[in-house]
Amino acid sequence: MQKKGIITQSNYIPWKGYFYSIDEVDTYVVYDDVQYTRRDWRNRNLIKTPQGLKWLTIPVDVKGKYYQKIKDAKIAKSGWNKSHWDTIKQNYKDAKCFKEMSIWLEPLYMNCKYEFLTDINLYFIKNINEFLGIETDIRFSSEFDLPEDKTQRLVNICKELKVTDYYTGDSAKSYIDINKFSEEDINVHYWDFQGFPTYRQLHGEFVHGVSIIDLIMNEGNDTPYFLKKTV
Repeated sequence: MQKKGIITQSNYIPWKGYFYSIDEVDTYVVYDDVQYTRRDWRNRNLIKTPQGLKWLTIPVDVKGKYYQKIKDAKIAKSGWNKSHWDTIKQNYKDAKCFKEMSIWLEPLYMNCKYEFLTDINLYFIKNINEFLGIETDIRFSSEFDLPEDKTQRLVNICKELKVTDYYTGDSAKSYIDINKFSEEDINVHYWDFQGFPTYRQLHGEFVHGVSIIDLIMNEGNDTPYFLKKTV
């Protein structure tokens, strides 16, 4: 029987393509025991403002830490959640669905008081999954006893979860050994994120690669439609 899976690092309020990929598979494995990377999507994402794109960044304690796993990354300063919500409110107050969506989203921000970045990311991802009607099973790479080899780690997770079809981004072509998947009869597929429909969007020229918060504020309960590709 075919079973689809992805193994990917957690992101903060990810873009719509991230949720599309979760919805397309049977199992979503959070790759939380690999190195935390600075200035990446782990702790930040983009929203639109009248002045252009703006980063919402969660402060993470990384001083003096040359190697830190994502699951061990701690928040450096409290109050980021209120600050982020205030920024979202300021820039989306004129969005068509702001009023109805803020009733749901504001409490999520105000009640988000986790100490570790992974917990924050999964808190938002799980709640947004529920809003979108996504019921994909969630697992964590730290649950598994894995080797050091990058590709073999992925293969072993797939084997243990009985994943037959592994999905990943184009960038993986530069570091995975496709033969190791083939030896275990695991098919590798690369995401094509072309073909998402546009939606009504504030603040100038349309941009696909912003946080899904942008889509939610503009389209509200119709958001799931815009995760479906048109080509």
